[in-house]
Amino acid sequence: MTNRRGSVAIVGVAESDLGEVAQGMTPVDLMAQGMVRALDDCGLQLKDVDGLFGAATQSRMVTLALREYLGIQPRYGDSTYLGGSSFMTHVAHAQAAIQAGLCEVAVITYGSTQRSDGRSATGGRETNPYETPYKPFMPSTAYALAASQHMHKYGTTREQLAEIAVAARQWALLNPAAWEKKPLTVEDVLNSRMISYPLTVRDCCLVTDGGGAIVLTSAERAKDLKKPAAYVLGCGESYSHQSISNMANLTVTAAKQSGEKAYAMAGLGPRDVNVRELYDAFTLTTLLFLEDLGFCQKGEGGIFVADGKLRPGGAMPTNTNGGGLSYCHPGMYGLFLLIEATRQVRGECNARQVAGCDVALAHGNGGVLSSQSTVILGSAATL
Repeated sequence: MTNRRGSVAIVGVAESDLGEVAQGMTPVDLMAQGMVRALDDCGLQLKDVDGLFGAATQSRMVTLALREYLGIQPRYGDSTYLGGSSFMTHVAHAQAAIQAGLCEVAVITYGSTQRSDGRSATGGRETNPYETPYKPFMPSTAYALAASQHMHKYGTTREQLAEIAVAARQWALLNPAAWEKKPLTVEDVLNSRMISYPLTVRDCCLVTDGGGAIVLTSAERAKDLKKPAAYVLGCGESYSHQSISNMANLTVTAAKQSGEKAYAMAGLGPRDVNVRELYDAFTLTTLLFLEDLGFCQKGEGGIFVADGKLRPGGAMPTNTNGGGLSYCHPGMYGLFLLIEATRQVRGECNARQVAGCDVALAHGNGGVLSSQSTVILGSAATL
């Protein structure tokens, strides 16, 4: 079997316009904008793209829509949809396609106008016979259920969860592109509007517009492009349920399995990771993924984060762009984790740059803790 470790690399990354975009912009506009910017980031052009990957809630056949919009005819396409983890899974699929000769330059893209168009237009949910009769406020109710269980089982406190939001905000204050620009304290989080106990509005991700793209190609071709590459060292994915009422253990996610697969492929472990970009739709998800990806023991996440180690200057820099809690969160967030991980490995994050970042982990979550996908990126020094 061909060795996959480091065989492909992310060579270009970019966001589209973020926040609250100009009236009339569509999700496909944002995808195309991010795509053109990401290609410019690595010195390639639309005509070079022969693999197109994407997922979206507002476009059922997103790769077809993009082909039509941009007037391109890629040889290969993939619109696998797994919620917010889709884009990490696309990295693994793009790697396989490039190695198989199905394409040479793959672009993964996303766009959403969730803030401009509203929840009803962009967040449609299927009727669920197990849960819909009880009228939950999804997805917040599902994550609140898991948070309550973690608090009950392990003694995790609301203050410990709030520290995760504070750390994210401190990183956001170093990021010019971040939506939130005001300092945040633990007390601010605890005293903000309750959404679904124990989660307040500051325990929950932002609602913004936005999109972006990443460009992948073979490690060989990456050497000739504009900027240093972020090599794909490891990938792993795992799925456990669709409905939160069918999750076997509310405090253990399939990130445990996806992380183990990614570490095995990369030949690395948690101690080798310099930066963690973890899907933070809620403060709880950061805590669960720190545990399940091996950065601390199960049940110890609350104590682990309480001393500020996730903040700038801390021992465990995490969600260095400000995360979904303070930077942006346009419906699905996974692609932005890959963008930030790439920039950290390249050393181009300015005030928020983590010194000596050779290994970055980006972890995506989809549904209600349903689909988990992990990607480990490394600099040329890791090959």
